[in-house]
Amino acid sequence: MNRLLPSSLFALILLTCASVHAEKADADKPTNVEADQMTYDDVKQINTFIGNVHLTRGTMTMNAAKVVVTQDPSGYQIATLYAAPGGLANFRRKRDGGPDLWVEGEGERIEYDSKTEIAKLFTRAKVRRLDGKKVTDEAAGEFISYDSRSEFFTVNNAANGTSVPNGGRIKVIIQPHSTTPKP
Repeated sequence: MNRLLPSSLFALILLTCASVHAEKADADKPTNVEADQMTYDDVKQINTFIGNVHLTRGTMTMNAAKVVVTQDPSGYQIATLYAAPGGLANFRRKRDGGPDLWVEGEGERIEYDSKTEIAKLFTRAKVRRLDGKKVTDEAAGEFISYDSRSEFFTVNNAANGTSVPNGGRIKVIIQPHSTTPKP
């Protein structure tokens, strides 16, 4: 067990240091939502979308059974995605740094803050980085925080964002990166 801890920490450090930039142009795009129904509270600036919700903003897509979007006075939005019972909410977003680099994630609940560009994934959380359709790195745990601006992941074994003794394990898979150019 003591040998697994250094290996896990090393893998997490490698994942943390890897590039995970979100496409910067997404921040200036409008948010489009399709759903079965919507309620809007103008005073509180809260939109609630229910039923097969599909949200897009630039290259970012989000899918969930229910999405609650709140807007602050500056116009920034916080979207909270809720999965259907037994299911998972998900997102996918293009990353800067190449023509076909992506990050995608899933969890029973996802909170995304457009101001900080931080996604928090709760319960059965998983984040994958892709080059085209090839998974280059993957992290799984009960809680994942993904900061696309600072290129930082946090993976914890408890859904409240902490790691607790005997609370289960997180899992990180890092694929070897080729140093030879593609033909």
